[in-house]
Amino acid sequence: MGFTCGLVGLPNAGKSTLFTALTGADTLIAPYPFSTLEPRKGVVPVPDDRLDGLAAALKPAKVTPAHLEVMDIAGLVEGASRGEGLGNQFLSHIRAVDALAHVVRCFRAGDVPHVGGEPDPRRDTGIVNTELLLADLEVVERRLDKVRRVARADPKAARAELAFLERCRDALGRGTPLRALELDPHDLAIARELGLLTAKPLCYVANVDRGDPTSLALAERLAAVAGHAPVVTVDGKLEGEIAQLSAEEQRQFLAEWGLAESALVRLIKVGYRLLGLITFYTVVGEELRAWSLKDGATAVEAAGQIHTDMARGFVRAEVTRVEDFLATPVWAALRERGLVRLEGRDYRVRDGDILTIRFTV
Repeated sequence: MGFTCGLVGLPNAGKSTLFTALTGADTLIAPYPFSTLEPRKGVVPVPDDRLDGLAAALKPAKVTPAHLEVMDIAGLVEGASRGEGLGNQFLSHIRAVDALAHVVRCFRAGDVPHVGGEPDPRRDTGIVNTELLLADLEVVERRLDKVRRVARADPKAARAELAFLERCRDALGRGTPLRALELDPHDLAIARELGLLTAKPLCYVANVDRGDPTSLALAERLAAVAGHAPVVTVDGKLEGEIAQLSAEEQRQFLAEWGLAESALVRLIKVGYRLLGLITFYTVVGEELRAWSLKDGATAVEAAGQIHTDMARGFVRAEVTRVEDFLATPVWAALRERGLVRLEGRDYRVRDGDILTIRFTV
């Protein structure tokens, strides 16, 4: 199962540049709107110091990190919810992702035109957010019509969904994104079924030119209008150049700039948190592997993440903590100290668990 973060924003905000830096994929980057028509998807490994520590201790033949999928989606324009700029097609692409990274242009470049003339974070985010709100409102109103017809025949069956949809309609009418509401699991399931865009987790990406003080000031203005959404400041062009360096050259470059990690690493970590993911580890044969899993998932769900046969024939999970293993990297010693536990199918997997799944075929 993949977890996908979609890059959205106005045309020429730098989404394709960021996608290339994140994934290393070849992408057309052109100084005109709609150079990206079809969405492009790439896989991004999740940086993980614990995985590096396990690899140093175990020295396996193969190390596989957890990963996120990133989708580069064409720019939205004002009127997209009414079909402007191929808007309906692009909105359908956004419905397919699990979280949104809203890329906002905070740089000036004469050779790359801006659809609004000059970058303005408040105006630019407002355009995109309004189109997402309007698209959701249309979906909710259509669904309301259908549920009201059902409610006339069976009021009890439709009561919960009708109440949720009316809350959504009222919030969207006030200009409030659905992620700002308190949604229970039933509500979230309906939101996912309908593909409601403003219910998806969101972060902002301030795409800057670090050499331009005005650009950095625009990033500060974005942070002021972002509300509770996290903001990651990225120099997309610079990050693309860093991504082409070897691991050692990257470390040297970051050290020269006094940075602990690249902006792309910070963005990946923010995306991981937005999706509500944790990481667990397995050691099978000569492969050490990190896996992404929804926080709160059970041992049998983790087994299914590895292979459906493991979930089907699940017997138990042997569990130890990554910090315990790094302190005592000998399985026998861990067992003697009681640091390897046996857990059943309903055990809630914790971030940093090392799992050995026992199952029957």
